[in-house]
Amino acid sequence: MPKVTVGAVLTRETDQEIKVLLTKRNVEPFKHFWCIPGGHIEQNESAVDAVIREVKEETSLDMQNPEFLGYMDEIFPERGVHNVVLLFCGTAPNEAIANPDEVTEIGWFSLTQALKMDLAFCHKEAIELYMQCQLKKIPVQKAR
Repeated sequence: MPKVTVGAVLTRETDQEIKVLLTKRNVEPFKHFWCIPGGHIEQNESAVDAVIREVKEETSLDMQNPEFLGYMDEIFPERGVHNVVLLFCGTAPNEAIANPDEVTEIGWFSLTQALKMDLAFCHKEAIELYMQCQLKKIPVQKAR
């Protein structure tokens, strides 16, 4: 059975360049790979609450203004992964601190840099979706 998860494309604009937050995983699957923050939705938890919680747990960041970006399927039978991922985008003003139980490193990367990296799951596609929405000025949905 697929699991329902959330992912956060967190961005900041610095020197007229948009940067995206990536974390290096300290857990399987995809241990030691960079990825966007996220994780599983808990029983009786809304997707918005889950993405805010997951960002906080992994990075100590307070995600602000989460907006629904879209969804994607992550199917990796060889890793035992089948997720339906609800993607959100937003910002986080405070400084990131890695939770060593889940994350070994945190970094802000330009979108171009991030797309050149070997990212976990389908997170390269998540960043591409964010970029498409930004370039085409497609409005994302306010999360409820």
